[in-house]
Amino acid sequence: MMTTATLFAALAGAGVVAGLLLAVSGLRRHPVPPPGTPTSGSVAWWRPWTASSPARPAQSTGVVWRRWRWPVAASAGLAGWVITGWPVAAPIVVGVVIGLPIMLAGGQEAARAIDRIEAVEEWARRLSDVLVVGVGLDQAITSTVRTCPDLIRPEVAALAARLAARWSTESALRAFADDLDDASADLVVAELILGSRRRGPGLAMVLAAVADSVAEEVAMRRKVEAERAKPRATARAVTLITLGVLLVSSLNGTYLRPYGDALGQLVLLTLAGAFAGALAWMRALTGTRPAPRLLGGPHHETGSPW
Repeated sequence: MMTTATLFAALAGAGVVAGLLLAVSGLRRHPVPPPGTPTSGSVAWWRPWTASSPARPAQSTGVVWRRWRWPVAASAGLAGWVITGWPVAAPIVVGVVIGLPIMLAGGQEAARAIDRIEAVEEWARRLSDVLVVGVGLDQAITSTVRTCPDLIRPEVAALAARLAARWSTESALRAFADDLDDASADLVVAELILGSRRRGPGLAMVLAAVADSVAEEVAMRRKVEAERAKPRATARAVTLITLGVLLVSSLNGTYLRPYGDALGQLVLLTLAGAFAGALAWMRALTGTRPAPRLLGGPHHETGSPW
């Protein structure tokens, strides 16, 4: 039976390991290229405006968790190993710590992708309104940086920065499409590329029509995600109930005694792996596969925008 001293020793050991992992991670250097260095298809080279973006604080919790989840999981796995005395407890606890937030998150990634496309649709309408007054395309894009939706403001600001850095309009727009990385956004960008080549009237009207088409797709995606939310809720309930039953059952020494030997450890690991695989399969069935993009591939200066 585990004594108080053993429990404190296990917690102390987990704390030491967590401290070492955090220290190593903190000592890692992350060099940042100078702001003037353009990188095709990425906005990582120029992010001074994200510090004041209202969308950034909402993502801070997820960013912090992604950064420290492995140290936390490793510490929890070590603590589980020391407390139970079972080596198999370490990978199981690590899998729970890493996989449970992903499972509970459900369709948040899909919902965020839909919100981003809706932001693209809103930005396209605002750009169309600016183009109506006869402003050039490059100038119109630059003028929408401050008024564009928060979810795509870094990408729009990067687009404006590329145009200010003397990128060709088509190359900047193709890099913008790579930043957004969505088939629906490619429809808007493809129209802007055609408009940048012809430089004629009518771009504002066509852009508004494309925005209407994107709005219809956003509505369709929301209906699909609403239907997929039901099996996701069922999977979350099954996961939490199962973990709760296992937690309560683990307090009973008689229930855990068959898993104490080598064969029991192997059986326990097999059962845990099968359960995790079933949950992963269920998540894959309710997931959303990205549609093929129209503007994928290298950035060509001439030829079809596709």
